[in-house]
Amino acid sequence: MSCEYFSEAIREAGTLIEEVRRVSAMQDHALRVKAAVDLMTELQAAVIETSRMRKESIAWLRKNGHSMADVAKLMGVSRAHVAQLRDAGPPPERAFLGTQYVQVAVPTRPGEREYVAVEDSSTGQRMLAVAQSLQLDGELQYIPVSGEIDLNRDDLVVVCGPKSSDAVAAVFGQDPRLAFETLPDGRWALVERESGKVYASPSDDPQNATPADVAYLGRLPRPDGQGTFLLIAGVHAVGSLGVAHYLSENLASLYEEAGTSPFSMVVACDYTPEDKTVTESRSASGVLLHEAA
Repeated sequence: MSCEYFSEAIREAGTLIEEVRRVSAMQDHALRVKAAVDLMTELQAAVIETSRMRKESIAWLRKNGHSMADVAKLMGVSRAHVAQLRDAGPPPERAFLGTQYVQVAVPTRPGEREYVAVEDSSTGQRMLAVAQSLQLDGELQYIPVSGEIDLNRDDLVVVCGPKSSDAVAAVFGQDPRLAFETLPDGRWALVERESGKVYASPSDDPQNATPADVAYLGRLPRPDGQGTFLLIAGVHAVGSLGVAHYLSENLASLYEEAGTSPFSMVVACDYTPEDKTVTESRSASGVLLHEAA
């Protein structure tokens, strides 16, 4: 973890302390009771996130050669207490999705009546289920047909391709590793910028179409430069559901490799043609870290 990370954590802790003092100084009890409730919510979220960081650091120290006695000395507690704290708190990979309240945005599609594709809705619900398993609350939101969306938010997961939103297309265009391109035969596919390797959907194969799809998964910088957000975009909608399936089974290993740094990758999935239930998902490209681009 970087010094900048800890400096930011210290600044946030200082802000919370100042907020406690501000609320304590309120003379109007009607205002203070509401402010106290809001502050308690923030403090509880901070405690959960801090316990996650502690758990992650204990695991890192043990993995890198430090004994329980070493860790206990660093923390100023007994070895027995370290053993208790080692298992307390949410898993480290919780940070991959957020720290407090996950917002999962799915697209609304045009038609005689605007609608949300079943696969997109299922993707959103599955992502919220993953978040809940990591002790994160969240909600499903809907991107209007216009594609307008505020990407400058914390804990944001966007399920939307560049064709459906100009805002998403503008940020996606800055990905140094992967691009969506139209192939000479008209198919829409993901392409590695450096090698030119193509990831097309097997369901679009004109010779031997099979019930399978590919999708983009990446962490991209927000337009305001104040953080990142997660982007999921299938060649077809079922591809996005494949990413949710992949994350539900591989989040810990993905977090270990990518952390919360910008990256992108191609995820492939197989599904049943009758109801488009994803039966298997896997990494097709490996994790492509942007800092190595």
